[in-house]
Amino acid sequence: MSTDNVRWFADLGMGDLEEVGGKNSSLGEMISNLADAGVKVPDGFATTSSAYRSFLGDTGLAERITEKLGSLDVDDVRALSAAGKEIRGWMVEQPFPEALEADIRAAYEQLASDAELSFAVRSSATAEDLPDASFAGQQETFLNVRGIDSILTAIREVYVSLYNDRAIAYRVHHGFDHDAVALSAGVQRMVRSDIGSSGVMFTMDTESGFPDAVFITSAFGLGEGVVQGAVNPDEFYVYKPALKAGKAAVLKRGVGAKATKMVYTDDATVGRTTEFVDVDDAQRRTLSLTDEEVLTLARYAVTIEEHYGRPMDIEWGKDGLDGQLYVLQARPETVVSRAGSTLERYKLTGTGEVVVEGRAIGQKIGAGGVKVLSDIEQMADFARGDVLVADMTDPDWEPIMKRASAIVTNRGGRTCHAAIIARELGIPAVVGTGDATRTLTDGQEVTVSCAEGDVGNVYEGLVDFEVTETRLDAMPDIPTKIMMNVGTPEQAFAFSRLPHKGVGLARLEFIINRQIGIHPRALLDFDSLEGRLREEVAEQIAAYPSPREYFVQRVAEGVSMIAAAFAPEPV
Repeated sequence: MSTDNVRWFADLGMGDLEEVGGKNSSLGEMISNLADAGVKVPDGFATTSSAYRSFLGDTGLAERITEKLGSLDVDDVRALSAAGKEIRGWMVEQPFPEALEADIRAAYEQLASDAELSFAVRSSATAEDLPDASFAGQQETFLNVRGIDSILTAIREVYVSLYNDRAIAYRVHHGFDHDAVALSAGVQRMVRSDIGSSGVMFTMDTESGFPDAVFITSAFGLGEGVVQGAVNPDEFYVYKPALKAGKAAVLKRGVGAKATKMVYTDDATVGRTTEFVDVDDAQRRTLSLTDEEVLTLARYAVTIEEHYGRPMDIEWGKDGLDGQLYVLQARPETVVSRAGSTLERYKLTGTGEVVVEGRAIGQKIGAGGVKVLSDIEQMADFARGDVLVADMTDPDWEPIMKRASAIVTNRGGRTCHAAIIARELGIPAVVGTGDATRTLTDGQEVTVSCAEGDVGNVYEGLVDFEVTETRLDAMPDIPTKIMMNVGTPEQAFAFSRLPHKGVGLARLEFIINRQIGIHPRALLDFDSLEGRLREEVAEQIAAYPSPREYFVQRVAEGVSMIAAAFAPEPV
């Protein structure tokens, strides 16, 4: 039974955002409205914003926090760190009100019918996951939490995380009053994706805004690895019109490195209940989802998008025990859906040597001197306009990310928190490079280009580039039907935003060059290859049934991406 302090997900909907935040109200909305449509969401309960306010307000803690933050300059990294640390210390020492703790214990007793069950404890801020602000990763999430004492500790840590450095800075930069934001903690049954797979999906292309595709990322283990950017995941595109028509709908499959995965530990200490372990070499080269699973997730995504009436950002997990796919969170997409009708196009006008490459985030170009950081404590040494280079950039780094001209990371995919924040800040980022921190050195001048398709390139030196703006809603009508030349499937979605009457020429040899990367003869005569060449080809085609099938599927994917982007015009 729900109380003033605790609400069950099944009793919640989007009308309860002020009481349980965006994340928890959305979980309730899906459980209440989309179960009949086949969308599976694990059950749980949420503490209320009223409970949080009583935790702070009844003791005068709220007033002390307001006074502490009143004159704080959040761009002063050292002052921000000191203020945040002091506030968090106050909160750790503050006991829960008796009624709140009693209600949490009662709800947990009802939810934890099996002693073997574990739970996720997640933050849900009342200003979080709004259409105009993502607050991506600003507060803490705790996974594999077992037992009521650990649940209570995790909820306290969630409350405390509202005043971590990144959250304080984010609220200031986005114009939210600190005391206007309250926190709800969601306690949700864990999906056993530690022995399955998980990831993030968007109901549109995250880079171009193309609305007719579902973009899915996936890796082995718990989804927090993908969200944090610790894993370079597999990527899939599904074409919505073909999905609805019951036709073959998987447009593209991409094998990610998936070198590591997050799994459970046996430690009961909150914050130490998960760890990263290496993924077996053979498993890394396989896809973490079957086509049928990809299509099931895409159907979930389309159902959720239609219910909410807007593009959505969705976390999902596959349970390794029952084999079922579950939706763990759904929030409004906050960057591309806000894009206006002005097309800003960056283009390199000079040339240079590519020293690092990875996944492009955004479509801009940035340049400056490299600053390699291994720890957040080094942030004070970072100057505005530097190129931030790090192993991975989690949302703790938001105060420094906004000062960077570009971001380059060893790890991460296009749906991790860092990528979402880079997009929101309008900063080009190249993620998942593998070796940027070893290849690039402090002070080295580089140009970071995300304007050349899916692949982001880091060039040696300051390479000349230009920026042009086009008002798509102000282009004149002309009597000629202009068709495009397109040979790069990964840029097709972006090109389709330009006025067009389809594609007049799509050069197949260009598609093969971009999609295959192996000479067709080497695939036909694979059995006769020897040595290192055979190893390299075998590694690239490992996720496919045969060398010939690799060629056929990849060419089909390249053609399909272009055809889907420009439909219903002829290609």
